[in-house]
Amino acid sequence: MALINQPQSEPVRLKLARDHSRHLKQGYPWIYADWLAEKPSAKPGSRALVRDREGALFAFGMYDPESPIAVRVLALEREQLDEALVEQRLTSALKLRRALFNETTTGFRLFNGEGDGLPGLVCDLYADHAVIKIDGAGPEGFWNLLAISEWLASNAGVKTVYQKHRSESETKGKLIFGTLRSPTVSFLENGIKFQANIVEGQKSGFFFDQRDNRARIGRLAHGKTVLNLFGYTGGFSIYSGMNGASHVTTVDLAKPAITESEANWKLNALPANQHNAVVADAFEFMDQAQRENQLWDLIIVDPPSFAPAERHVEKAKQSYESLFVAALKCLAPDGIIALSSCSSHITGEMFQEICRAAFSKARRRAKVLGNYGQPEDHPFPFACRELQYLKFLVFKA
Repeated sequence: MALINQPQSEPVRLKLARDHSRHLKQGYPWIYADWLAEKPSAKPGSRALVRDREGALFAFGMYDPESPIAVRVLALEREQLDEALVEQRLTSALKLRRALFNETTTGFRLFNGEGDGLPGLVCDLYADHAVIKIDGAGPEGFWNLLAISEWLASNAGVKTVYQKHRSESETKGKLIFGTLRSPTVSFLENGIKFQANIVEGQKSGFFFDQRDNRARIGRLAHGKTVLNLFGYTGGFSIYSGMNGASHVTTVDLAKPAITESEANWKLNALPANQHNAVVADAFEFMDQAQRENQLWDLIIVDPPSFAPAERHVEKAKQSYESLFVAALKCLAPDGIIALSSCSSHITGEMFQEICRAAFSKARRRAKVLGNYGQPEDHPFPFACRELQYLKFLVFKA
């Protein structure tokens, strides 16, 4: 079964109106609509052949005439966009993960879209369950998900493949391959036990991109009181508990997430009296904590994206700053605080300025213990810094 939908169809023929060939040769994965001389009508996901301004054959990719990203590039010049190329990319991604992880980590990202040369295709593994997410109508029309599921079964030992739909979709997702006996699946991360709801949970059910940062926080947590804001299903909390934190508080507005955090705590046989799971708005929780003069030795602030689009950046910067100031007011003297952003439109430089402003307003001095980002199973093209989305700064203040 073909990994590409309609692999033998005649490609749409396009031509660059602007000279972006150097940028694309360096590995930039997208051709924007306004870079093209014209945008012919075609089905989203159609294969595309792109020529440069002089008419020379330049690139192959998937085409979506309705998207600002008109072409997602898969191959350049003499490369062939065919089944062999796609299978080589799938195999290369799997080989990398097998080098990164052993039996102590069975939950990770297997395919990271453009970062693995598989535009728009994201796949997270939870032991022998796979969750696929597709980024947009172009990739949806291009990738044959049943064939990819069969490849996963044959090459990665996957028994179940579930497709998670985008947040704006009417349905949460659908089962593509195998049998899903329960929406809750179990996996290991650095030997720690977790479970995730791959049907109802956010994203694919868990946030694998914070794995290394969870381990870093765990190493700092021994003997400390810990506050995990926007704690979701308790990833940072469990690592803190496993590393000997004296007490951990997990805060999230979503009750199902807090319920899962309690389940993950119990799954690792941690003492029930050392974990307080709270359903609350983070700002309201911190306001109450300040009124009661509550302080924590270690605080993690890992909010959802405040800037899903470029137009939200200024408002997002203000929201991050206010949030971080409030968190700093709950930090004990000589405490440690981790501040994070997953907003791709907030650059690393912007984020550092936000943090600097927050420390100034909170009248706290800080030293940087670490400046981190996404792990190796979340690669991105070096030419496309927009896909370097995760910022994670750890301070002693």
